[in-house]
Amino acid sequence: MVTAIDDGAIGALRSERLDWRFKAIPAAAHGETVEDYLRAGPTLDELGTPLLTLDEGALAHNVRLMADWTREAGVQLCPHGKTTMAPQLWRRQLEAGAWGITLANLPQLRVARAFGVQRLMLANSLLDPAGLAWMAGQLDGDPHFSFVSWVDSVRSVELMDEALRAAHSQRPLEVCVELGGLDGRTGVRDEEEALEIADAVRKTGTLRLAGLAGYEGALAHDALEEGREAVDDYLRRVAALHGRLAYEAETPIVTAGGSSYFDQVVDVLGGLDGAEVILRSGAYIIHDDGFYRSISPFARGTGEELLRSAMHGWARVISRPEPGLALLDAGKRDLPFDEGLPEPQSVADATCVAMADQHTFLRGGRVEVGDIVKLGLSHPCTAMDKWKLIPVLGDAGAENPVVVDLIRTWF
Repeated sequence: MVTAIDDGAIGALRSERLDWRFKAIPAAAHGETVEDYLRAGPTLDELGTPLLTLDEGALAHNVRLMADWTREAGVQLCPHGKTTMAPQLWRRQLEAGAWGITLANLPQLRVARAFGVQRLMLANSLLDPAGLAWMAGQLDGDPHFSFVSWVDSVRSVELMDEALRAAHSQRPLEVCVELGGLDGRTGVRDEEEALEIADAVRKTGTLRLAGLAGYEGALAHDALEEGREAVDDYLRRVAALHGRLAYEAETPIVTAGGSSYFDQVVDVLGGLDGAEVILRSGAYIIHDDGFYRSISPFARGTGEELLRSAMHGWARVISRPEPGLALLDAGKRDLPFDEGLPEPQSVADATCVAMADQHTFLRGGRVEVGDIVKLGLSHPCTAMDKWKLIPVLGDAGAENPVVVDLIRTWF
């Protein structure tokens, strides 16, 4: 039986030596392997600041909750791996039943193949000739490897066909026609043009029409009725186009569903005749105390359990330069800020009002120089990219939790 990911490659991470490359690791641990460090049972208070940590209990809960929900909904889940770029976490998702891993660009695909991920979706167009030659080699060299990319123009089809012919590709590369929405991101805007793209794919011989793709998350940014209606309108267009496409795959895939509106994707696209519906939600495994907390379908009265934030920041008060103002030693280079500023969770009546490269401005609350502040964070997609090695805390509710794992990232 072919495994979904290379357990040996992931296991080898425990032999990596800790050193100055990993800003979460104290100097006292430099020279130790990951395995030796964890065996000693390090605790939170041994780590320095600034710091990002993950919560083992929340990770396990989120993986289980999403796996159960998609299974009951009758759809597949191909989580977007760009959120974490952490093969250790991808393995947990795959072991819970994920169909494969979604990625966004060529460098991310190379990371996944280095760890032996056997089924990948690129939520993008792969047009780079060198990249297509590399992918052709991956497909030709591993009969168990499955890959699907997207196209949204006849020109894209022509460029892919030209590069694959030059690479003497033996296996057709599977593609989905991508349908977009007005003012959205990529994706052909017109259904008739989408049919022309599909026809161009079928004529190549180097490509195979495997399905239909789309992304609804760019059409709304909140849970208000107007945005949700725009999402539904778009998804109905996807469903209508599916009925008009002549696929080459025996069971075509129809894929949509980021981390904000996957319930609507199931409502509109679930049960499409002759198709396998695949969600690509990725942020759910980490979740947050900000943007996704407010917009997740699980938080909109579905009756389901809630996802839990599995990430927190930790920063030390290093200055009280004026009354009511404290400066923390974590900034934009350490913690996410694009979808909302951190929120203090260990200090009452305090607010983070601004961030600089290496500082956060805290107003209100009772803190002294040297105090450590626990921070809730928003948007995991721009949190983990700032850390190459992230400590995972065991009992996060304990006063001084134990570090039970170290998660390696590749951004």
